[in-house]
Amino acid sequence: MAGGGFSDDKGGKRAHLYEYKITGYFIFACVVAAMGGSLFGYDLGVSGGVTSMDDFLKEFFPEVYRRKHAHLKETDYCKYDNQILTLFTSSLYFAALVSTFGASHVTRNKGRRASILCGAVSFFLGAILNAFAKNIAMLIVGRCLLGVGIGFGNQAVPLYLSEMAPAKVRGAVNQLFQLTTCLGILIANFINYATDKIHPWGWRLSLGLATVPATVMFIGGLFLPETPNSLVEQGKLQEARQVLEKIRGTTKVDAEFADLKDASDAARAIKDPFRNLLKRKNRPQLVIAALGIPAFQQLTGMNSILFYAPVIFQSLGFGSGASLYSSAITSGALVLATFISMAFVDKFGRRAFFLEAGVEMICVLVAVAVTLALKFGEGEELPKGIGIFLVVIICIFVVAYGRSWGPLGWLVPSELFPLETRSAGQSMVVCVNMIFTALIAQCFLVSLCHLKYGIFLLFAGLIFIMSCFIFFLLPETKQVPIEEIYLLWQNHWFWKRYCTPEENERGLDAKSLPPI
Repeated sequence: MAGGGFSDDKGGKRAHLYEYKITGYFIFACVVAAMGGSLFGYDLGVSGGVTSMDDFLKEFFPEVYRRKHAHLKETDYCKYDNQILTLFTSSLYFAALVSTFGASHVTRNKGRRASILCGAVSFFLGAILNAFAKNIAMLIVGRCLLGVGIGFGNQAVPLYLSEMAPAKVRGAVNQLFQLTTCLGILIANFINYATDKIHPWGWRLSLGLATVPATVMFIGGLFLPETPNSLVEQGKLQEARQVLEKIRGTTKVDAEFADLKDASDAARAIKDPFRNLLKRKNRPQLVIAALGIPAFQQLTGMNSILFYAPVIFQSLGFGSGASLYSSAITSGALVLATFISMAFVDKFGRRAFFLEAGVEMICVLVAVAVTLALKFGEGEELPKGIGIFLVVIICIFVVAYGRSWGPLGWLVPSELFPLETRSAGQSMVVCVNMIFTALIAQCFLVSLCHLKYGIFLLFAGLIFIMSCFIFFLLPETKQVPIEEIYLLWQNHWFWKRYCTPEENERGLDAKSLPPI
């Protein structure tokens, strides 16, 4: 799933002096900002449902509609194999990929709030265009506008949440973005279930209702404070301190405010953060956080299930209404999993969630592949019992993903980058994530057609590879201060050859952290 952010705690030497209270003002700011996740989630949920609705297919993709209802010479895996149809979904993510770089400039120079407002406006316009679309070109342009909105939102909202949050609750606050994304998916599936019964314009209502979260985010964004970090970067020191005191619920913010100023000065000293990210000492962050984790997050196959859950269930023999309802069930499982992750990830650790969930996901995908290989054939509907079994084990897969690669695929990179490469790292994570999101969206249905049940075995193999990647290369980061994460690399069996104590400019002893 696309979304996530970068924590901005600056407390290597003064963190123990930070004071805070959870205030109503802080809760309001985080809840409103987290609505950005609902934009991403609603689109994830609604697009797959709309592409399985007969009225939508008859108007824009009559060939797919005829193929869907003619179980003759083609296997059911191929009912929705149409590159223009998949372009309807993936065009959004290509647009989000491009807009990410513009969003990075706005976020850095105009503030996080400005990007949130820009994203809401673009998403609103895209929803309107899609709801009133008369041809495929209007659909694609509308999807691109939605993509620009998501590009801005995914860039700014998680960063906003991380910068507003006190260090001790940053993990839970950061995952509010994941939570609202999952809630958006769930709500979209129920809306699709209802609008599928409204002929012939139910699909227009599904797409048009995307204006609701965009409107809420825009109106709420007008009342949001800018983050203290951004205000310091803009030289508005007095306003930054006032906001910091208000969100922390205390006037005793001298230590944190001093760290914000120091961090801002250090970040400004780096002229080219992207080039800095390529330095040898930053190789672990480049390989794990900027490239590995965001790419692997999409290669779990989870977003394919979210994109096309109604289509998948119809292909597996469910009726149109039943398929949308089954998708709503899996979306509910994703919401449940997010709460589990928020509650326990700081207790059990990141590695444990990654590895345990990886085993579950591999077993589920193998079970799905074996079941389809034995029971699913050309023009053949699945028995009811087999269908229920598939829904149950897909829910198990969703719960496993939703407490591991879903939220942690964004949280862990946010912990790994040092301050001087954090902004560049954020852009890299979003960029890589959107590239793989778009590619998976574009390629999944054609792969399902040609590989059949083998597509699930392919994803199982990829999860095995990424689990090995986590086991051997990622150190545990739970309860380690964010500005001391780099010390973990100096004790790591592999990364210590790239990160030597001589490169530590802060005079801290790597031996103070446990070996990995």
